[in-house]
Amino acid sequence: MIVFGALMVLVLLLIALPIIDKSINLSPYWGVLSLAIVSLAVLAMFFEFGEGRTSKEITLTAMLGALSAMIRVPFGAIPSLQPSTFIIASTGYVFGPVSGFMVGALTALVSNFFLGTGPWTLYQMLAWGLVGMFFALLGKLKMPKWSLAGFGLLWGYVFGFVMNLWYLTAFGFPITLKSVIALQAASFWMDTLHGVGTFVFFLVFGKRVIAILERFKQRFLGQTVK
Repeated sequence: MIVFGALMVLVLLLIALPIIDKSINLSPYWGVLSLAIVSLAVLAMFFEFGEGRTSKEITLTAMLGALSAMIRVPFGAIPSLQPSTFIIASTGYVFGPVSGFMVGALTALVSNFFLGTGPWTLYQMLAWGLVGMFFALLGKLKMPKWSLAGFGLLWGYVFGFVMNLWYLTAFGFPITLKSVIALQAASFWMDTLHGVGTFVFFLVFGKRVIAILERFKQRFLGQTVK
């Protein structure tokens, strides 16, 4: 987890430095550097998950990741409507940051075999993994479940921001405040649909799905629910 955090700080520095100091030009190297760092961050979490986990935990996490991926595929025809975000967030809330990250990463990895895979898959793995980790923090803080819908709305835009980083990487745009804002503006409506969809999924299904996941946690892992 420490390695993952350090790599995320490094990514933020790569974004911030060219914006703060215009004399710094990382655009020829930024794509390769960011892709390498994102890859290492995802690998770090896979190793973290593999240490000290029981076979039941691994199996349950794999099942939830596969379920989330299967749910995403039929919605592929509707851009940015992502019920998987709701499943990943609920998983993180109940099972913690590492399991939440893994379900998010597996969602992108597995579903993209059907929807199309490429370098963007790594960024989707990271973005959805961060969703699971963030909602795990809400679970530890014992945030009321009704408030999760509001955070689900917010994460539609955060997810879009992470994916916009891939766009910068792929097409070699210079990293400036103007380019970052322009990309966010261009994806605003898609990100809004993503966020609103997650908001609605939480309002309609949130309480029931979280209760089911808590029963799984208690029955199969023998852990006390919140």
